[in-house]
Amino acid sequence: MATIDTFRFSDSEYEARIAKVRKAMEAAEIDTLITSDPSNMAWLTGYDGWSFYVHQAVIIGPTGDPVWFGREQDAQGALRTVFMAEPDIIGYPDFFVQSTERHPMDYLAAKLTERGWHTGRIGVEMDNYWFSAKGFQSLSQGLPDPLVDATALVNWQRGVKSPAELDRMRKAARIVEKMHARIAELVEPGMRKCDLVAEIYDASLRYDEELGFGGDYPAIVPLLPSGTDAAAPHLTWDDKQMQTGEGTFFEISGCFRRYHCPLSRTIFLGKPTQKFLDAEKAVLEGMDAGLEAAKAGNTCEDIAIAFFEVLQKYGIVKDNRTGYPIGLSYPPDWGERTCSLRPGDRTELKPGMTFHFMTGLWMDDMGFEITESIAIGEKGPECLADVPRKLIVKS
Repeated sequence: MATIDTFRFSDSEYEARIAKVRKAMEAAEIDTLITSDPSNMAWLTGYDGWSFYVHQAVIIGPTGDPVWFGREQDAQGALRTVFMAEPDIIGYPDFFVQSTERHPMDYLAAKLTERGWHTGRIGVEMDNYWFSAKGFQSLSQGLPDPLVDATALVNWQRGVKSPAELDRMRKAARIVEKMHARIAELVEPGMRKCDLVAEIYDASLRYDEELGFGGDYPAIVPLLPSGTDAAAPHLTWDDKQMQTGEGTFFEISGCFRRYHCPLSRTIFLGKPTQKFLDAEKAVLEGMDAGLEAAKAGNTCEDIAIAFFEVLQKYGIVKDNRTGYPIGLSYPPDWGERTCSLRPGDRTELKPGMTFHFMTGLWMDDMGFEITESIAIGEKGPECLADVPRKLIVKS
């Protein structure tokens, strides 16, 4: 019944994804799985909508198609985006929304009971942005058996991307290339940051006749702190003017049908300081070493160790991870929240895995980011975007 089918994958792809999840459920001895992560919901069913501010979920039962559960008015969005038929779409009445007397999970418990999915080991994503303590309490009260933790069970199944998923990420890469080109073209001393961000959004969203597609909203807004503020990695923007003598990193992402390609570059207005030049040299050499290790059969920590060894040679300390998996995401995060590129993470790299190789340095008085989004291959990585890998200097 879906009508917005351009956003969906083939039914066979969804069936393969569900089979992978059921295999993981069996290994975890989970009979029924409730996922509230909107990225997991979209990956399993095709559901797409800005409805994650209210309680919603996709339920994978022992057999059959998944069930979409959400606000009754959002069921219309489900009808138009998921691959399942109408009987597998459950909308709860609006008087459950933000009520102090009843909770949507009360309704879900009743519907699970109707389907005979209310007993056994039922998994929920306990450590998840979109599943609240009250939701857990209400669902627990409506079911006979204790709920079990299934945090990231679906996320881990999303790690290796299909050819169709990689195609979307490559399209997102074309968008982020346009975004960085617009920044490099227009940024100058005196330009207000809010105006520059307006240009970034324009480049990220507007339909491109040559490419044949337009962009989607990214899961994170543009991050572009300047000067000493760039020591903080997650500041956004204001209406102040760009200043000569300051460096600014731009951490942004292209997004195509919810698939992301984040990419960071740093711009210095005026003559860069030696500290910036030294950071550029160390990061670029370290990235080369990390990319050399980014091939199937190696591990996440192999990339990180190769990068950190170069930084150590230059006397630079980076005390945070240097990357994470990416793909299909909704706000507030474009990461998949599974493995990390850090020492000690022995997750095996497999062809089709995709990562943001986040080599950012955040020091006491500056920040510096040159990053790449990569797809793991048998002999080495594919850098999804083609943007000059260097410190950009503008006077």
